[in-house]
Formats: sequence, C-alpha cells, structure tokens
Amino acid sequence: MAKTIIMPRQGQSVESCIITKLYIGEGQQFKQGDILFAYETDKASFEEEAEESGTLLKWAVAEGEEVPVLNVVCYIGEEGEEFEEVDKPACRRGRDDEVDKPACRQGRVDKVEKVDRVDKVDRVDRVESLQDTTVRISPRARRLAAEKGIKPDLIEGSGPGGRIIVRDIESYKVTPGTVLAGSDFTTEPLSKVRKLIAKAMYNSLQNSAQLTHHLGADARKMLRLRKEIKEAEGKPGFVNITINDMVNYAVVRALASFPRVNAHLPGDELRLYKAVNLGIAVDTDRGLMVPSVRDAGSMTIQQLATASASVAGQCRKGSVNPDIISPESASFTVSNLGAYGVEMFTPVINLPQVAILGVNTIMHRPADTGDGVLGFVPYIGLSLTYDHRALDGGEATRFLKKVALEIENIDFTI
Repeated sequence: MAKTIIMPRQGQSVESCIITKLYIGEGQQFKQGDILFAYETDKASFEEEAEESGTLLKWAVAEGEEVPVLNVVCYIGEEGEEFEEVDKPACRRGRDDEVDKPACRQGRVDKVEKVDRVDKVDRVDRVESLQDTTVRISPRARRLAAEKGIKPDLIEGSGPGGRIIVRDIESYKVTPGTVLAGSDFTTEPLSKVRKLIAKAMYNSLQNSAQLTHHLGADARKMLRLRKEIKEAEGKPGFVNITINDMVNYAVVRALASFPRVNAHLPGDELRLYKAVNLGIAVDTDRGLMVPSVRDAGSMTIQQLATASASVAGQCRKGSVNPDIISPESASFTVSNLGAYGVEMFTPVINLPQVAILGVNTIMHRPADTGDGVLGFVPYIGLSLTYDHRALDGGEATRFLKKVALEIENIDFTI
C-alpha cells in the first residue's frame, strides 16, 4: 500500500522547513537508510532517512520550497503502484480521518483515506484571483519570488494559460554582486535567516524601552587564571576554560542575587525564573544564533564551559535543537565581542528577556595598583542593556557592579 512521508516537526517553535535537496528521483528505488531529502529550519539542517526500502512514486514538493510541518513531502510504495494524492496535510487540525496518529507524530502517515478532493487548477485560480488580479502565478512560485526579491510582473509565465510557475522564477535570477545598469551599487537578496534576525532586532527596539550602562572590571585575576589553564593543557581531566566562560560564570553567580534581571516580560507581568538558563550569542556562517545552557546556575565552571562549547559547536554545524535557540529558552543572554577588539557596544535585548550583557575587549587603564602607586591595569568592558519597563537604572547598575565584583574575585580549582 502506498504511503506518504510528511515534513517532521523539529521543535515546538518550528512551523515550516525549507527543502534543500531531493536525493531520490521519481520512479527510483531506494533502500532502508538511504537519504530521501534534506531540509532546514531557519537555524539547523536535517536529513530524512528511509525507514524501509521502496520506490519513490512522486514528490509533492520541490527543492527550495518552504513546506509547513506535517505537510506531505512525497509518496512511496511499490514500483508502478497507484496512489491518491493528498490535497491537504494528512495530519493537520481537523483532518485526522482514519490516519495513524502515532505515525503522524513520527513524521510518517501509513493510511490516508476519505480525503476531500479539490480540483487543483480551480483552487489555484481562486487563490490567485484574491491575491492578484493582473499576474497569474502559482502560490509556490509567488513565495519563491518573494524570497528572491523578484517582481512577478517582470516574468513571462510558461505554465497553463501563461501562469508563472516555479521554474520561471528559478530561471529568472539576479546574480548577487552584479552591478545594475545606470547605478553605482550592487544588490544581494537577504537570506531567510537574515530576514528573521532583522525582524527580531527591529521588534526588540520597537517594543521595549532599552538603554545601556557601561562599566569596567579589573581583569588581572581572570588573566592570571587563564594563564594557569593554558599551562595545564594536556593534563588528565583538562577543561579549556576561556575568558568568556569566566565571564559567563560570574554572570550566573550575580544573577542569583538579582532575580528581577533573570526574567521575562511577556506582557504586563514580570516572569522571574528560579533557574538561570543562560543564552550565549554565537557567530555562525548562517547568522547569529543564541543557544541556551539550561540550569547554568547549578553548574561548576568546568561544566558550564563544556556545555557552552557543546551548544556553540552544534550551532556552527547546523545541528542544534531549534527549541534551545528560541528567545524564550533563555532567561538572560551574554554577547561577547571582546575577541574582535570591540571596545564598547550596545547589545540588543533578546525579547521577552529583560536584559543582555555585552562583553568588550580587555584594555589597560591607569589605576592605583596599591600603596598609592599608579600603573596600568587590564580592565574588561561590560555593557548592560536593560528594558526600563522592567528594571530601574539603580537596580540595573547594582547588578552590573555585582558582575564586575564576581569577575574581580573569581576563584576556582583548575
């Protein structure tokens, strides 16, 4: 009996995925364990393996298409087997007639019956008549055109009745970096990830009252510990604790005394968290990601360093769980630009969190080194951006000072 493969749900916050590669051609046989297709969310990449051997009867999607979770991706079965195409997702709300529900949750549907049939051409025409009275374009092509920044009215359709279809959009490409006629600039379409980051940053600044306080912390003890860590490399049980790990550890300890900073402001009430779920900004090839380290307050500095390195590595590889990079998964975030030599910056809050700490580079300043002797002391810059709706300036400043004191007095066994 023919079966359908549906788009799996990768995390509760994921509503759709992009098809990046179709590995099996229609009519082609495959074996259990073969990769059928690859797909990605806005942050991570995945591959769908065949759970059994069979024949790929038909693809219901195309490469580059954005597919809602639980929608049908393809039909599989025995060679030459007849099947009925599904116009609607088999596992959507209100459409579970005679569907194997446990299989749906696993990303597969083994029985699809009693599905209402709708003439595809008529349905597309009705949708198009509501969306655009002058341009005939399929919904899939319209989405692709929007992603690529292409105006449909510039394209001549090759589909039925002159309708613009996906292949028309794909063949009409503006090469990134090409100079436009009569201009002195180049164009490059924003990626899906860049659009999501842009939207999040804009919404953050539009929907909160943000301001930033800057303060420096004496980094001499931290640098001394870092030197000792480097000298211990290669010894049994060695953990590479970085400057960033030490700052994160100091932040976690400071948050224990300031529960109102370790909080969310989802509406008109402040949600104070008992555990510190620390968000760590990670720069990747796909864009900025902020994975969270769960219950960081219960960890030793070695455990925190190991957990931070793990989630950062997952982000860079594109294999991170989408649930730990949602803004709601962290209660406070640290963004460190010190390695880039940044002396001062204003980080943007990851709403609904109420604050974020920016960490700057270490610079030497003139200071009293003891007994009235003036010398140059290394200071690490700290920039706290907070939501004034949730925190007053005095409380924010006291928290920032507490972070500085934790840095200046940091102590642990290597």
